[in-house]
Amino acid sequence: MRGRDAGARSPRLTLAPLSTSPRLHPQPKRLNSSMSAHPIVEYTSPSSWALIEDKISPFAKETLAKLIKFMEEDVYPGVRVAHAQLPTDPATRWKTVIPVVAELKAKAKSLGLWNLFLSKTHYPEYGVPLTNLEYACMAEILGRGGQLASEAVNCSAPDTGNMEVLARYASPEQQKKWLVPLLNGEIRSAFSMTERFVASSDATNIRTSIRQEGNEIVINGHKWYISGAGDPRCALHLVLGKSDPNNSDKYQQQSIVIVPANHPGVKVIRPMQVFGYDDAPEGHCEIIYENVRVPLENLVYGWGKGFEIIQGRLGPGRIHHCMRSIGAAQYALDLLLQRVTDPAKKTFGKYLYEHGTVIADIAKSRAEIESARLLVLSAALQIDKAKAKGALKEIGIAKFIVPSMACQVIDRAIQSYGAEGVSQDTPLAAMYAGLRTLRIADGPDAVHIQQIGQRELKRAQAVTQRHAEIKKREKTLAAKHHVKAHL
Repeated sequence: MRGRDAGARSPRLTLAPLSTSPRLHPQPKRLNSSMSAHPIVEYTSPSSWALIEDKISPFAKETLAKLIKFMEEDVYPGVRVAHAQLPTDPATRWKTVIPVVAELKAKAKSLGLWNLFLSKTHYPEYGVPLTNLEYACMAEILGRGGQLASEAVNCSAPDTGNMEVLARYASPEQQKKWLVPLLNGEIRSAFSMTERFVASSDATNIRTSIRQEGNEIVINGHKWYISGAGDPRCALHLVLGKSDPNNSDKYQQQSIVIVPANHPGVKVIRPMQVFGYDDAPEGHCEIIYENVRVPLENLVYGWGKGFEIIQGRLGPGRIHHCMRSIGAAQYALDLLLQRVTDPAKKTFGKYLYEHGTVIADIAKSRAEIESARLLVLSAALQIDKAKAKGALKEIGIAKFIVPSMACQVIDRAIQSYGAEGVSQDTPLAAMYAGLRTLRIADGPDAVHIQQIGQRELKRAQAVTQRHAEIKKREKTLAAKHHVKAHL
């Protein structure tokens, strides 16, 4: 499923399924103002905020507070409305632009809550004055509201990654035609990488053919799990394929081409499902490109630059997913707390928290969320200091730690809800499906674990040398004092 790679697949909380409970998005109890005047601590923790508060600009603090208010008053209450507005009839389900989503986007833009992910530091012409660390705080809040929350502020995958690609690598003409409408929220997009019949977690396995014929580029290939391709607003696909399969450098065999979504030869075969969820209207589609011809100017950045582009795209996308996953886990813990303290759900005369290991489950969830949040904040700060390439270790660790943590926390919440937890009456089942998928998307856990392990092994020689120097000094010191070490 690597084609959701590059941020194409959100930790898919979907639009949080309908619930009969009025407590779908509970509001946290307001804390004493002496602890902090900022509302973020009500959703995260005073300690983690205290750790980074001096690194957050006044503009970012104001924007974060504004975002929380917008989420509480408009987005979270709109989740169930969005579900109700999405038809179940397949004939119209994939042609629908959900009305409440359009309303939320208009309001978000008027409030200045727009394209928050795109840092002005890295993209001066198009970005907003927020660092990755500052956006990490905002993405956690967005993670509580699933796809709806991110789309409302034009910060949803795969568009975020595609906008970064176009802002960094596209020509001025490509940016005018495709990037500006994406930044304005007028269109949506897809990133077309994963292929059905190869192991796409190794991008060098990609078979889709991209070749030049005169002033045209011809594309032939079979992709699947292409997120966003089902959306009626999807106007372009960024297609990765092999343009120079015989190149001795396997990392210079690939190129990326812009393909208009409605172009002749682009055939959307079917929407794929994830644990039974179709994630309409965006979806994750199987697509065949059959003799698709586009102008030569649709090539992005240059021939053989595909691998370089996807690596540049993957870093920020991976950490954005982790940021939102923290919010999803925190929301799941909030739901668990409500369930185990609900008098109506007592069993055998006791609250659920008075049974078995529920208290321990709560404690473990709290500790795991706090630990994972610090890991994500560390990665975001490192990206700000050294860009994504200089934060590969931190991003990689977060990528295999955070989704697994979130799955565990959500699983505990599901257990507390019993049958209701796996039903459509709470958002927990959909949340779990999305987070479990994230352990595959953007590179499977095993790949990240292998990379981090190999990186650590590179330290072995230096560690051994340092230890030998210490032992040498120890021996000298022991001789000086006429003693023999016993350890």
